[in-house]
Amino acid sequence: MSGLVGCVDFTADLPEQREVLTAMTETLRDRGPDGGGVWLSKNVGLGHRALFTGAREQPQPVHLALPRGELAAVLTGTPDNLAELRAVLDRPTDAAAEVLLHAYLRWGTSCVERLHGAFAFALWDGRVSTLLLARDRMGVKPLYYHPHGTGAVFASQPAGVMAHPRFEAGLDLAKLPIVLQPRLALPGETPLKDLHEVPPAHVVRISPEGRTVQRYWRLTSAPHEDTFDKTARRVRELLEDVVARQADPAAPTGAMLSGGLDSTSVAALAARSLSPTRLRTFCVGFDGDGEHFAASDLRPDLDAPYAAEAAAHLGAEHTELTFTVPDLLAAFPATRKARDLPGWGQFDASMRLLFERVAATCRVVMTGEAADEVFGGYPYYFRPDVRAKRDGFPWMFDGPKLVDQLAPDVTAEITPGEDERARYETLLAEVPRLPGEDPAEARIRELLYFGMCGPLTVVLDRKERMSASVGLDVRMPFCDHRLVEYVWNVPWAMKSAGGVKGLLKAAMGDLLPPAVLRRAKSAYPHVQNPAYEEALLTEAAWIVNDPGSPLAPLFDTARMNALIGRIRAGRMAAELPGGATPAALLIQLVEMHHWIEGNRIRTPA
Repeated sequence: MSGLVGCVDFTADLPEQREVLTAMTETLRDRGPDGGGVWLSKNVGLGHRALFTGAREQPQPVHLALPRGELAAVLTGTPDNLAELRAVLDRPTDAAAEVLLHAYLRWGTSCVERLHGAFAFALWDGRVSTLLLARDRMGVKPLYYHPHGTGAVFASQPAGVMAHPRFEAGLDLAKLPIVLQPRLALPGETPLKDLHEVPPAHVVRISPEGRTVQRYWRLTSAPHEDTFDKTARRVRELLEDVVARQADPAAPTGAMLSGGLDSTSVAALAARSLSPTRLRTFCVGFDGDGEHFAASDLRPDLDAPYAAEAAAHLGAEHTELTFTVPDLLAAFPATRKARDLPGWGQFDASMRLLFERVAATCRVVMTGEAADEVFGGYPYYFRPDVRAKRDGFPWMFDGPKLVDQLAPDVTAEITPGEDERARYETLLAEVPRLPGEDPAEARIRELLYFGMCGPLTVVLDRKERMSASVGLDVRMPFCDHRLVEYVWNVPWAMKSAGGVKGLLKAAMGDLLPPAVLRRAKSAYPHVQNPAYEEALLTEAAWIVNDPGSPLAPLFDTARMNALIGRIRAGRMAAELPGGATPAALLIQLVEMHHWIEGNRIRTPA
């Protein structure tokens, strides 16, 4: 896992700012509990907090003294193809960050194209006074930066940037729509003024001449020529390869196991890769499930029975964790600290509690995230009304939105409806097209692309931030770019042959128990308990009616009270993104309040 920070200033003498750099580094102690270090030269400083998960790891930053200047780097994540890079570069004993430096010496900036898996890095080339910030293709590892007139400040989390005196945290009013619905965020956006995230698959170059942002990878559409059987075999080969690379026998490894197709597929391959070591698997539930669980299209049943059967089938050492509403409420301060940005309430809390327990015995955990977006696993992909709708995001549905409750003067300035349409049109224009493609197939391609943007980012962010906050390295095999590239061009008829994610079932069926293959899609669980919903409604009502709240100038109090009243009375049956309950609509309101107050975020007057 680990974390990085740093700053570059082409007019300052940075060795005098060691205390600032050290303070920035310390903000990431949770991400890197195994030690830290800083490195400073005249114009650049780098800091790192380490999480050691395997062999041949060493403290960072790393640096090389060259005749015309120094190279230095900090790296988070470990490239999946590190062994191959070591062989090509003839660096058999080097740790990952050292390999990165030698890859840069060999290939320059294009070295990023040779890295597989989840990573982010900052690399300083003193020979040309240039800093590179880079992020993996799918955006698993985070990297934020604040550009200023003479350089930049950067870190794995916003807290690292906030710890630098050059940055003043203020809410960007124009980004309010992505605070209230994070699935709308475009790559690189944050709700803070002058704070950017390096977009997935991009390199940011900062030099005395200025800043450039360059994309190094994107999906491309092409005809798919393989038969169904050959396609299934290729999917299996790719999954076997990436799981074998990520399930490191040198690191105590666990797997999240819901008993669904995605997590069980990853766990099954991990169990084979780690043999004879017994895989540890983990499942989460809530103490009121027996009394309060209500089935829905996205969550038709409980995970626990399926997870237990899958674990027995795999011969895994299985743990079922059960959390209470007080457990979730007590976890909120830690989840908010793990993000430094508005979070997701109970969804963050249960995941952090789960990872906290996993981290007691494991350093690495594997999950099945991204399979639904890559293979088309969500129920709405199969709905004719969603396929026919071409004037908005397919996952937004028809429920009320928090932006509809903003004060009139705010909506007049930021025009949320126009903002959402502009975001839709921006992503629609980016969809990789296949000339001559059947219109129905082209529409499915659009739906899949929309799902792989904002909604997938939300899922990956939650997994990464909550695991990092307890010193656990999460690995997501379905984010392997080779798999994503291949499946992207598989026709929908193949992806869904025999039902939802039929292609994945065909690829993995011989390793999975029949119950998993028959089970309908079931999303990550959320607590369904009147006590939690009442706590959420009560806090939302307090925030809305408190004239001293930083949100008071932003929302129309009467509208918000009316919405809360409809939710409390059970008079809202609309469909919401992510299969959320009506009360969950208020999570972003509550989390925004705590984010602003907890981080002293300036809000518009």
